[in-house]
Amino acid sequence: RLRHVVKMVKPAVVFAEQTGLFKRALETVDFGDAIVVTVDPSALARPAFAYADVLATTVTPAVEQAIAAIDPDAHSLYMLTSGSTSMPKAVVQTQRMVTANVAQARQVLAQTAGWTETMLDWLPWSHVSGACNQFATLCSGGRFYIDAGRPMPGLFEESLRNIKEIPPSFHINVPFGYAMLADALEQDAELRTQFFRNLRLALYGGAGLPQALYERFQRLAVETIGERIFFTTGYGATETTSGCMSIYFPTEEVGIGLPMPGMTLKLVPNGPRYEVRVRGQIVTPGYLSNPEVNRGIFDEEGFYRTGDTAQLHDPADIQKGLRFAGRLAEDFKLGTGSWVAAGKLRAEFLEAFSPLLADVVVCGENLSFVAMLAWPKVPPTPELEAELRARLQAFNTGRGLSERVERLKLLTEPPSADQHEVSDKGTINQRVALTRRASEVERLYQRSPGADVILLTGSGTQGNNPPANAER
Repeated sequence: RLRHVVKMVKPAVVFAEQTGLFKRALETVDFGDAIVVTVDPSALARPAFAYADVLATTVTPAVEQAIAAIDPDAHSLYMLTSGSTSMPKAVVQTQRMVTANVAQARQVLAQTAGWTETMLDWLPWSHVSGACNQFATLCSGGRFYIDAGRPMPGLFEESLRNIKEIPPSFHINVPFGYAMLADALEQDAELRTQFFRNLRLALYGGAGLPQALYERFQRLAVETIGERIFFTTGYGATETTSGCMSIYFPTEEVGIGLPMPGMTLKLVPNGPRYEVRVRGQIVTPGYLSNPEVNRGIFDEEGFYRTGDTAQLHDPADIQKGLRFAGRLAEDFKLGTGSWVAAGKLRAEFLEAFSPLLADVVVCGENLSFVAMLAWPKVPPTPELEAELRARLQAFNTGRGLSERVERLKLLTEPPSADQHEVSDKGTINQRVALTRRASEVERLYQRSPGADVILLTGSGTQGNNPPANAER
């Protein structure tokens, strides 16, 4: 992938601060005529410049002249897509896009975000939300602390230590990270005090936040500081610079909000949902050197097709905002021909099973029924399995075939970031997970799947009597 990106972007400078960590890549990838900059050039078997020497370079008037000559519509940076289903694409972001997005964020959140104060953030600069947060802090003159932790097992403890040392006024995380944080806050009184002490704003993005998780956080806030907190969202994509929609109005319902200032939202009917399309100054002009793909990302009116769907909280009042209803690319057909809105079903399932499950993978494409692979929050026990079976029965009540979940298998191996099963923002890539865990999926659909698969009694998929095409 790195070779693909180098060939596509053709860099003039390659910067790798941690020499040892990236030594193999720096020595084996052909960067062409690019200058390599790193902390310890002596550790490499190739020419490179020391980062300390770059920092010591005398600043001349040419720097201010170059800044003054910036073309707002010139390419400012290239943000790479995840590359989970194909090779990464380079999303063009211009100076106009970046500055407009920061202006939108400051207009919507104002002093509540605390960008003039102290910021603690784990999101990498290569992630759009992380980049926007850093730009906003720099533009506002605030202090920025890099949290070396991640919302992942073995790394999250570092984030918790950092929160105790630097209580945030603005906390950004993904729903998976908030679930881990809620568990920790409930167990650690000192952490609760430090986390809520200065907190004015919590923001989630990357996926839909379960309403039950939202209520857990508000309960913890009331118990700790005596009041609820402003809990909002930043819905967007790499192609929209960062957030293009937000909740900036009074509500107690989670969702994706309404368009940011200067944005136009287009809702295209798609069954019971709407496909989300947007237009505005923060939308990319396209992908670098990819004219074929660029022709299909905008509709006839110039709206960017996000590939996401949404539903109105109140069909009679759009001012109450929208809620996320899944990605079109995640939808699939059962063998019966029925469409499954996998993203929407996943969100509803996690909501119904909160706080027992960390995340799930929706299965069933071209098969007779929907099933789930799930990561439990705690090691499986007979009591947990009994509770899951009871909730599964309740979840399926009144649901049709494409909305029911007939089987559930608990996973013991955590999702792998190295295998691209989980992204930098902590979300599960459904396609990659299904491929990596093909054997687990196959067991879900066997006639006798094993004792570790939770079945519904009398569902027609119990024991040795599954639907005709249940086995692969």
